[in-house]
Amino acid sequence: MILGDFGTSYCKFLDLDAPNAEPTILATKELPRDIRVDLATGHNGKRFAERYVNELIALARGGEAMIGEKEYVLLDCGSRDIKFIKYANGKLADMGWNAECGASMGFTIELLERYYELDYARLRVPEQTFSVTCGVLGMSDIFDAVISGIPVAEAVARFVKGIAINAYRFAGSPARLYLSGGLCDNPLFVGSFPCQVTPLGRFVLLRGLEAEARQHSPFVS
Repeated sequence: MILGDFGTSYCKFLDLDAPNAEPTILATKELPRDIRVDLATGHNGKRFAERYVNELIALARGGEAMIGEKEYVLLDCGSRDIKFIKYANGKLADMGWNAECGASMGFTIELLERYYELDYARLRVPEQTFSVTCGVLGMSDIFDAVISGIPVAEAVARFVKGIAINAYRFAGSPARLYLSGGLCDNPLFVGSFPCQVTPLGRFVLLRGLEAEARQHSPFVS
């Protein structure tokens, strides 16, 4: 059985029938048009799958599989949107999905790194921040700051911190949270949250699909 998480910028796959199966990743722009999987999630997943699972459900199932706690907040920051789930007493207590105020946040962060030839691993978390509620519209703060004399690296770092704080507030401002998505690999973003953060990586939704597949298929061991 092949699982697929079809994201805006990257797609992740897992072949449960392969020995010692490990997830693989492919840029969405390189995705073959005729690709098909057995079970999928992601905003493009319905086009390529026999069966589709809503992203929030996949996120929740992934959290259950990877987090051994009864109370936690799991925040997923993708290229296109942000979403979270909250568990209390071992049960789903709250969830949220924001594709408007969280528009293109992850995509914009990656775009800025490439355009300005920056390395987020080398940028420190700034003391100041921008009030960012949209990845695309928030870029105007960077341009205004650079015009005023602020170095590009500092301006971009403030932008990234603003995105992290916006996502944190959207998730309910928890004292600590688990983080899902490609931005787990961005130390500037992770360090910009005003709380304790545990990154789980970019395969949480894929692990949720795996849990879903193992529960519903007698042929998956």
